Order: sequence, then structure tokens, then C-alpha cells
Amino acid sequence: MSLEYSFVIPVYNRPEEVRELLESMLELQFDSNFEIVIVEDGSSVPSQEIVMQFQKKLNVSYYFKKNSGPGDSRNFGMRKAKGNYYLILDSDVILPENYLQEVDDFLQQNYCDCFGGPDASHPSFSKTQKAIDYSMTSFFTTGGIRGKKSSVNDFQPRSFNMGISRKAFEASGGFGKIHPGEDPDLSLRLKKLGFKLCLISEAVVFHKRRIDWSKFYTQVQKFGMVRPILNKWHPGSGKITYWFPAVFSLGFLLAILLLKLGFWWLFVLYALYFVLIAIHAAITNKSLGIGFLAVYAALVQFFGYGSGFMKSIWHIHILKQDPEHEFPNLFFKNV
Repeated sequence: MSLEYSFVIPVYNRPEEVRELLESMLELQFDSNFEIVIVEDGSSVPSQEIVMQFQKKLNVSYYFKKNSGPGDSRNFGMRKAKGNYYLILDSDVILPENYLQEVDDFLQQNYCDCFGGPDASHPSFSKTQKAIDYSMTSFFTTGGIRGKKSSVNDFQPRSFNMGISRKAFEASGGFGKIHPGEDPDLSLRLKKLGFKLCLISEAVVFHKRRIDWSKFYTQVQKFGMVRPILNKWHPGSGKITYWFPAVFSLGFLLAILLLKLGFWWLFVLYALYFVLIAIHAAITNKSLGIGFLAVYAALVQFFGYGSGFMKSIWHIHILKQDPEHEFPNLFFKNV
């Protein structure tokens, strides 16, 4: 079938990220034309001047709208786009030159109405960014579920690197108003509607993620808070693995307590696990410093996600409270 691609990219106060992303798009090796739709989500530091610098080189359009969150901004961009297949990216990614060709090759042979792809760190990223990337993508920390799991039944595309057909968008209504969590919510709704979802393992993007520890902690804590809400909205979608960060965190605190009481065996198990992460991350990134930072990143990730998850379980599933009332910072009101 003939596929016409439209990149849809929401942005909020990150003009330099837009510049880097558009620069990488100039290097895409793809024979056909493609469209780029930039949606400014009520930014106080807009990207319009940056976008204008690329309009003679790329088929790029720019829209400014009131702040209503990334999900609603993606919906806005898809309604403005002219293509029949939308490629959703976050503004903090950089594309390798083969990205679009990998997507097209796969879809021509194995068409699906929604796909996701993995992310990786770019050589230019800081040590902190590389450590966070390792923590979010490694088999030893997440099981490789973020874009590296081949099972379509379990895989849920993420909006930093995601594609969706016009047909699937129109049938589903696109992203909801929850954030984060709008992408797995859309994935689960698409499955219920009978659309095919898939992983394109070769469609990799370089994803910057958060650049400091406090922002990373806040981000993963929100991820943890969102998951019980999604499980409530989509019965049967919950998995035992979602409990792992909370169990890990409580177990680590117990290990410290037992160590003070003279029982060292549990703490040793945790220490061996941290050594494994440090060695693997150091080898993967060819940096001993990143190896040590990866251990800290894993701790931040587990404790952040675990605390958010348990808080949400208590309020949503135990106390039966309304998610929007209890966690208003997870929902955009202007959608």
C-alpha cells in the first residue's frame, strides 16, 4: 500500500531540542517526501524561529496552541497532518539516518496500524543521560520492555517513538488527557478495537531523557502512579512485573535494617545485583564512571516508580478514590 508519512512532534519550551531533531531529519535517507508537523504546546520559549530556518529544506509546518499537554497536542498535529500514517516523536530525540527507511521497509512487508520502536543513547549524550538510558532500557533493570520485547501481545508502544495510521487514530480518538500514561492507554484501547500493534526493533531513536536526577525521579514516580490507574481502566492489563520496583525497594530497606541487626545475607544479594549492573553498564558504555552512575540511576528508578505505584495502589484500589480527584497533576484540564 502507499504510505504517506507525517511526523508529529509536540514541543514545550525546548527550541534547541527541536533544532537538533530537525537537523537529524535533514540527514534521513529516504527517497519519498515526508511531512513534519511541529505543535507548540503553549510554550513561553517558542520554537517558531528555529522551525522557520528549516522550512526551505524540509516540508515542515508550525502551529501554536494553548497548553493542553503532549497527548492533546499530538491529536492536534494529527488532525492537521496530510499523511495517512503518523510518526509520533518527542522533541528530545535525534533520528539516525536510516530511521524512516527502516519503518517503511517493515510496514511494507508487515503492515500494522500502530508500532513502537526502541530508544538508545547517542555518543554525544552526557554520562548522566547514558546512565539513565541504561537504567530505562537494560534487561537487568526493566527486562527490556521499553521497545525491546518481541512479544506483540505484551508490547505497548511509547510516544517518544511511535507510529499510528490515520484509520487507527480516527477510530480511537487518539491520546487521552492523562500524562504520563497516555501512550499505553492508547495502545490498550487500540487492541480492544482490534488493531494490530507491532514492534519495529530496527527503528531506533536516540532519546535524551531527563538530564538531572530530581527530574528523573519525578518522571518515574509519575510512571508508577499512572500504572494502577491504567490497570483500573483496562481490566486484565495488569502484570505481576509492575510490582517489582516496589518489592525491590521495600526489600532493599529491609536488607539495610537486617544488616544493622547482624543479618547480612540479603544485603549481599543486593550488593551482587548492583555489581552486575555496574559491570554490564560499564562494558556497554565503555566507561567505569557510567557503570557507577547506572547503579544510582537504577536506585532512583526503582524507588521513584515503586513509591508512586504503591501510593496509587492505596488510593485507587484500596480506598477506591477517583484518579482525577486524587492525582490532578496527572491530568490536563484543557483538553
